[in-house]
Parts: sequence; structure tokens; C-alpha cells
Amino acid sequence: MSESPVIVALDYPEAAPALALAARLDPRQCRVKVGKELYTAAGPALIGKLREAGFEIFLDLKYHDIPNTVAAACAAAADLGVWMINVHALGGRAMMSAARAAVDQRPRRPRLIAVTVLTSMDVAEMKDVGLAGDAQEAAVRLARLAQGCGLDGVVCSPQEAPALRGQLGEGFLLVTPGVRPATASKDDQQRVATPRQALAGGANYLVIGRPITRAPDPPAALRAILDEIAK
Repeated sequence: MSESPVIVALDYPEAAPALALAARLDPRQCRVKVGKELYTAAGPALIGKLREAGFEIFLDLKYHDIPNTVAAACAAAADLGVWMINVHALGGRAMMSAARAAVDQRPRRPRLIAVTVLTSMDVAEMKDVGLAGDAQEAAVRLARLAQGCGLDGVVCSPQEAPALRGQLGEGFLLVTPGVRPATASKDDQQRVATPRQALAGGANYLVIGRPITRAPDPPAALRAILDEIAK
């Protein structure tokens, strides 16, 4: 089991490049994330290969549907042996409670977290979809709802992490995308922080993609991030 806070986002369109990168990484130094595009292309077989390589896997499919459907999907994901799965907090109390009940019944219970506000969204986009207030206010509301439903934590921007940590306590997991080393591009993320800033703000796990996956030497980029964290 990795003690590293880094989760490398395998955001590839097919299995071959994802497995090629995974073969160059040390599962003692990171976990990996499989999202919608890659899972749709490669399916459960990819999850099995990554597990055989020794990786703990965050299956990032952001389930959001009626409670029975989400509960069944979470049970199926748990049976793949993944380490973490997620749902959308906007699915509401009944949906999240059903998801929690479903994973509790599986022999290998994954960590179950909820997405609050996507890190690509700014205030104007939040207003378009009817979310009142700024990103931090919305993230706190949704995280409190997720905690009340028994979930293990939430996905949030590193900029919301300090407020969430202060209000939700130390036992609640905060998983932060939008993490970039100081020298890296923001890409399509709006609310970002460096790895050290995110951890200092209360994050438990850092989802990092392109600064590692598109680096000339991905293992060296991962080591540099771990060294930055350790200083």
C-alpha cells in the first residue's frame, strides 16, 4: 500500500499508453486514477492489469443517477477491487446514502467520496447551473451533506480545502485535483495550488495528471513532486 499522497491521473484515450506509463511508475510512490474516457475505452480488464501491477486505483466515474442505479454501480465498482470511487454530491442525500449502504455490503469496501464543485467551474458557470454563492460556499454545503450521508470524504479544489478541513474535521478525506507544481501550466483548471500548498491547506490526496503524464521523464517528475512535498 502506497503512503504517498499523489494520485496520478491516467487520462488517456486507450489502455496501451496508460499501461505503458504505469509500467514506468512505482506503485509505492503513487496511486493511479482511471476516469471516464479511459474506463469507457478499456473497461474492467484495465483495472485488473493495474491491480496486478501493484497499484491502488481511484475509479473516477462520478456516479450521478437515481439511488438504486448508483448503488448498483458502486457495488459493481467495489467488486473490481478498486481503492476509491466517487459520486456527485449534487445527486442528493438519498443517492449518497444508497451508495454508502451498497459499498458497506461488499467484501472489499472501497473509500467512497463525493464531488463537490468541479475545479474547471468559475462563478459564472456555477450561476448558469443554479449554484448560489461562490465555489467555497457551495463546496462546504455539499461536503456537509456528503459527510452526513456517511461518505469518507469529498473531491474539492485545493483552494476550498482549508475551509472544509476546518469545518469537517480531521477524519474526513479531502482529495484535490487542480494541483500543479509552481512551474507548470494551469491547463483547463481554474482553482489551482502547488502540492505543498494543497497539503498545508488540509488535503489528504493530490490528483496530478499532465505535470507527470506529459513530462519528458514522468518518473522523474513524480520524484520531484515527492521531493517538493518532503522539504
